[in-house]
Amino acid sequence: MSAGKHYETAPQDRIPFTHKVIYGLGAFVNNTLADAIGRMMIVLNLGLGMNPALVGLLGALPRLTDAITDPLMGYISDNTRSKWGRRRPYIFCGAISVAVVFTLLWQLPPGKSEGWYFWYFLAGSLVFFLAYTVYATPWVALGYELTPDYHERTRLMGVQNFFGNIAYMISPYFLAIMYLPQFGDVVTGAGYLAIVIAGVVIVLGILPAIFLRERFKNVGGDDDEDGGGGIGHIIMDFLRGFGKTLSFKPFLKLCVATFLVFNGFILIAAFQSYVIIYYVFEGDQAAGSVFVGHSGLVQALSALVVIGIVTWLATKIGKRRAFYVSTGVSMVGYILKWFCYTPENPWFVLIPAPLMAFGLAGLFTLMPSMVADVVDADELNTHERREGMYGSIFWWVVKLGQSAAILGGGILLVWTGFDVELGGAQTPEAIRLMRLCDALIPAVSSAVAIWAIATYSITEEKAHEVRMQLEERRGAV
Repeated sequence: MSAGKHYETAPQDRIPFTHKVIYGLGAFVNNTLADAIGRMMIVLNLGLGMNPALVGLLGALPRLTDAITDPLMGYISDNTRSKWGRRRPYIFCGAISVAVVFTLLWQLPPGKSEGWYFWYFLAGSLVFFLAYTVYATPWVALGYELTPDYHERTRLMGVQNFFGNIAYMISPYFLAIMYLPQFGDVVTGAGYLAIVIAGVVIVLGILPAIFLRERFKNVGGDDDEDGGGGIGHIIMDFLRGFGKTLSFKPFLKLCVATFLVFNGFILIAAFQSYVIIYYVFEGDQAAGSVFVGHSGLVQALSALVVIGIVTWLATKIGKRRAFYVSTGVSMVGYILKWFCYTPENPWFVLIPAPLMAFGLAGLFTLMPSMVADVVDADELNTHERREGMYGSIFWWVVKLGQSAAILGGGILLVWTGFDVELGGAQTPEAIRLMRLCDALIPAVSSAVAIWAIATYSITEEKAHEVRMQLEERRGAV
């Protein structure tokens, strides 16, 4: 297959580096919130003794509501008209709201029943994810419209992914932080950690709303001014846009590949912690949690380098081929966990981490850039811009994968025979099954993702043709 034509980025299509950084700080906020709630939920099991299956259920149920709230927020953002734009008001208010809710969510009073904690956390999580959607969906959509250039989109997403991965350098240590003796117990530690996270979210989260500007500020809403027929028209317009988005085949392929790669990783994220603590360190939670942090830090540091490699590679061989390379390397890393996670030498847990970093680092550099190309192709076909709808559905797939993985991880953990009461005396069968899941599940799901993306059709040349036709139709913005 020919590599196709290559087009250089015009000066007017480049995004100032400071604006890329500001958009990237939004990714740091986004990833911190998403990763923190998943990692901190282990406290419900280790600190409060909640059944792992119930913890998994708490991770899954709130995300199911995102199937409605995410596309709805995308539609609202796409169709908003204000002097501040379609995205920025929601980004500003959403950052503050989600920080406040996150703080309250982790103020867990002692001495309550398992049922009380379950219902408190479920109700709080539903509100948290609603506020999170108000922030994240317009922030994602804003990134799709900052530049019309095929390669500059990849560079932008590389910068935002770089800053987003800094969150993953910090979050692996959340468990160790919550176990600090100054807090007295891990549940109290979670409460204080949530306050710190909330402060960071407010300070950094509002920056994109203040400093970035929208290219399509005034395209929200119908072109006619007849009001569109009221609420019935709005509902039908939402459903029509939702259906068109889901029926666009290039977008569906991106969603499937993302679900498989991300879902495979998140499914074993908790397993990795349990394998390190209960196999490598034979139940020593304090020592094991430190090496969970070390492994996460090495993976996050490696991801910073990987992002640069994948961004460069995509400009040379195309986004699809770059996805093949990055996902294939991560598969090698997953398989190596079977051999490197060993009590004989705990430091070997660091060996697979740099290779595993290629999976998510490549995924979240390439996929958002490819979705931006899809938005243009869809506009050419439908005469409508739906950055919010596309971004919301894409990231709902990510969150659906995360919730399904958290639920599946809890169920799988029970299936392996793991029992927290046994501490370091887990049965050999339980340890073996945990290790198999940890190594094989993400490798297999990544292989299927490569197959799914093989027929993705929007190449650099195709994207350039689409842009030229759009600018002929509506003029360059």
